[in-house]
Amino acid sequence: MPRNGKGTSFRGLTHLSPGGDARMVDVSAKPETAREAVARARLRMLPATLRAIREGNAPKGDVLGVARTAGVLAAKRTSDLIPLCHPLRITGVDITFTPEERRSELLVEASVRTVDKTGVEMEALTAVSVAALTVYDMIKAIEKGVTIAEIQLVEKSGGKSGHWKRAT
Repeated sequence: MPRNGKGTSFRGLTHLSPGGDARMVDVSAKPETAREAVARARLRMLPATLRAIREGNAPKGDVLGVARTAGVLAAKRTSDLIPLCHPLRITGVDITFTPEERRSELLVEASVRTVDKTGVEMEALTAVSVAALTVYDMIKAIEKGVTIAEIQLVEKSGGKSGHWKRAT
């Protein structure tokens, strides 16, 4: 059981009990507000691999369609994967793909929305991660060296902490 060395509780840390144990925060008293989070990932690959994705010539078929569906499903199942996440009523998920041919990269972005008592940052990060992993799975027969990089929260809005946006 984690302790601060003096046998007292970790005061002010919402995800720790007075005894220092990890716990799910009780959000029952919080108001429901509109919330949105946007996350992004970058896949680096050979130009031929990116071209196969764009032209629909990957051996497993529609790479982006399957990855988009996987990202949506991942957002909806985040609380099944991340132990302290609350199950949320997701009201919208958008997964977009932007090829950056000059850099031979595919940018994946997930935007997740809800009207609930807690934010959707983890849902957006999970959605973009699973979408990126699905792209990899769909193209690994072409190139095993694809790199998934820069999985990050880009922006979030709503709730007590309000709006936040990553600087560049």
